[in-house]
Amino acid sequence: MTETTTPVVEVSVGALAPAEVVAVTMRGAQIRLSDESMTAMTESRAVIEALVDDDKPHYGVSTGFGALATKHIPVDLRSQLQRSLIRSHAASSGAEVDREIVRGLMLLRLSTLATGRTGVRPSTAEAYAGILNAGITPVVREYGSLGCSGDLAPLSHCALALMGEGEVRNNDGVLMDAADALSAAGLEPVELREKEGLALINGTDGMLGMLIMASADLHRLLKIADLSAAMTVEGLLGTDAVFAEDLQALRPHPGQKTSAANIRAVLAGSPLINEQRPEGFTRVQDAYSVRCAPQVHGAVRATLAHVESVAGYELASAVDNPVITLDGRIESNGNFHGAPVGYALDFLAIAVADLASMSERRTDRFLDPARNHGLNAFLADDPGVDSGHMIAQYTQAGIVSELKRLAVPASVDSIPSSAMQEDHVSMGWSAGLKLRRAIDGLTRVLAVEILTSARALDMRDGGVEQAKTSKATTAARQMIRAVVAGPDTDRYLAPEIEAVRVLVDSGALLHAVDEVLDTPLQ
Repeated sequence: MTETTTPVVEVSVGALAPAEVVAVTMRGAQIRLSDESMTAMTESRAVIEALVDDDKPHYGVSTGFGALATKHIPVDLRSQLQRSLIRSHAASSGAEVDREIVRGLMLLRLSTLATGRTGVRPSTAEAYAGILNAGITPVVREYGSLGCSGDLAPLSHCALALMGEGEVRNNDGVLMDAADALSAAGLEPVELREKEGLALINGTDGMLGMLIMASADLHRLLKIADLSAAMTVEGLLGTDAVFAEDLQALRPHPGQKTSAANIRAVLAGSPLINEQRPEGFTRVQDAYSVRCAPQVHGAVRATLAHVESVAGYELASAVDNPVITLDGRIESNGNFHGAPVGYALDFLAIAVADLASMSERRTDRFLDPARNHGLNAFLADDPGVDSGHMIAQYTQAGIVSELKRLAVPASVDSIPSSAMQEDHVSMGWSAGLKLRRAIDGLTRVLAVEILTSARALDMRDGGVEQAKTSKATTAARQMIRAVVAGPDTDRYLAPEIEAVRVLVDSGALLHAVDEVLDTPLQ
């Protein structure tokens, strides 16, 4: 038997890579703080220690917070100041957010701590990493962050667990008191010192984590969208001529080029497509939802590229207030404002909604005998007796309508807080939560299109055993038929939609297609 080891991600002064964030948040990779980061934290902590007896006020060290920043805090109350900050700010409400969101929140806060610009003790950062490595997940609820001054409430719940207080879930998902979970994992609660409470909560880490995870999902879903569009072209007996490389080069957007190349790769050698060209004839043009797939899918790719550039800048950032500069000054700043990430999250939600909308329109064409080129109404076995995929399209339509509502930007809203000290906020946390819901909806919409196109293709050629589709589409159909039976009288449809959703979400469907192609889809 081959032994497997848990991967380790090193958190250092340099930026984490998005793939490393995904490895920790979604795959349970362990974390190690680098020697460089330990040195940087030791040096910056010395700056904070030197300020303890300074008569000059220093925000978060010897003062209150927010609108209470003018209040001087005596030395003997400064540990209480940090504890009180965390307890009062751990005020989230609503449903629990997903484990991976909390792990992303914690990892990215730890990444900023590791820069040495926040002034925390190295031992505090090591204890924080220990919670992540033990698989302990603080309970964080969906409401509480305004996306400015950091994701305050969510990060406060994480800091509360570090103090041995509040609720957490252990590595098995069991709800426990934090003190008990730390004890079971061999970890000790941390008594926070000057500046540490503030440093643990003053960042855009939750919204950034959601942006990185959504981007990773969308890379896969864009390839699935190209696959589903190509399968629809075959199922509708469309033309592949519009995807020609020289035509796409006339409008040289990189994403469009990639999408068209993927569609050509999937359609290559398709007998169903070739049969539509007797004596060189090709249907002049298909509907926009089919013909313009590379243009729309490519625009989503362009949006994703922009969003990932924003994430890259954020990953290279030390977001805290106040911050310790490279030359040892402690300075207030506004780098905690979530606008850059909030805008990116909202932009991606718009693109996701449009990608799903186009998929739904392609699905709808299969169901209308006036537009599906010879197939039964609704792809029903016996139309009238059977309804086929009529209501599967309703499900898609309901999701697409929801995605349009989710595309309304959260970042255009702002509600002043903290007695008007924090008078403009980003709502980036809310933008992240709605983007995650949008990504889930897109996954389901694409699954319905793929399930529908597979049924249509079975009705064209009699089933995958005598397939007249391209090798890529045939591989996709074989994978689908392993979990969903072919066309017949109406069956309980919800489990079939879910089975294909799992194939899409897990990457199994994409893997099956990539295995038969000379070059994997890009």
